[in-house]
Amino acid sequence: MGALKKANRILLAFFVIPTPPYFCTMEKKKVMLGLRLPTDPRLVEIVEGNIEEILTDHAYCEQKATTNAITNIVRFPEFSEMVEEMTRIAQEEIQHFGMVHQELLKRGLTLGRERKDPYVHDLATFILHGGGREEQFVDRMLFGAMIEARSCERFRLLSERIADEDLKKFYYDLMVSEADHYTTFITLARKYGKGVDVDKRWQECLDFEASLMEKYGKRETIHG
Repeated sequence: MGALKKANRILLAFFVIPTPPYFCTMEKKKVMLGLRLPTDPRLVEIVEGNIEEILTDHAYCEQKATTNAITNIVRFPEFSEMVEEMTRIAQEEIQHFGMVHQELLKRGLTLGRERKDPYVHDLATFILHGGGREEQFVDRMLFGAMIEARSCERFRLLSERIADEDLKKFYYDLMVSEADHYTTFITLARKYGKGVDVDKRWQECLDFEASLMEKYGKRETIHG
C-alpha cells in the first residue's frame, strides 16, 4: 500500500502544478493525462442548458464506477493491493454519487432514470479484448484508467468554464479525485502486469479513445 500511495502522491503533485487555462492545444494534440484529443469547450454551453440532465448522467457514471471497482475485486481477488485500492475507490465513487445527488436536490431537481453510456460501451469493445489472465487484468486496469482520465478532463473543463460558481468548485474537487483514481489504475497495471508491455498497450488504448472522441462531446453527458 505504501509504495502505491507514494507513487500516486508524486503523480498527483505533478498533475496539480498550475498550468495555462485548459492545458491543451488541438494543433499539438496535447491534453491532460496523455489523452490525444481535448473536449470541445462548447460542451459547457450544452451542459448549462440542461443542468438536470448532466447531473443525472453524472450520478450514474459514479454508480457505474463503483460497480466497476467491485467487479475488479471479484475477478482478481488474488491481487491484495488491488483489492485494497478498489475497496477505497468504490467507497469514494459511491460517496461521489451521493454528492451529485445533493447537487440535484439543492437545485430543486430530482434524479432521473439511469442513462446508458455509449462511450464506455465503445471503449470496452476495444480494451476488454481477452487474452491470458495477466493481459485481462492489465486491460481491466487500463479500462478504468481511461474512463477516469476522460472524466478528469471533462471535470477540468467544467471547473474552469461553467458559470455556476458552486459547480465550479464541485467539479474542481472531483477533478483532483479522478486524477488520483487514474494514477491508481495505471500503477496497479504496471505492478501486476509485469509480463505485459503496459505502456505499449496504454498507447494503443489512447489512440482508440481519440478515434471515439471524434463523435462524442456533443451532448450534456460526462462522457458522450
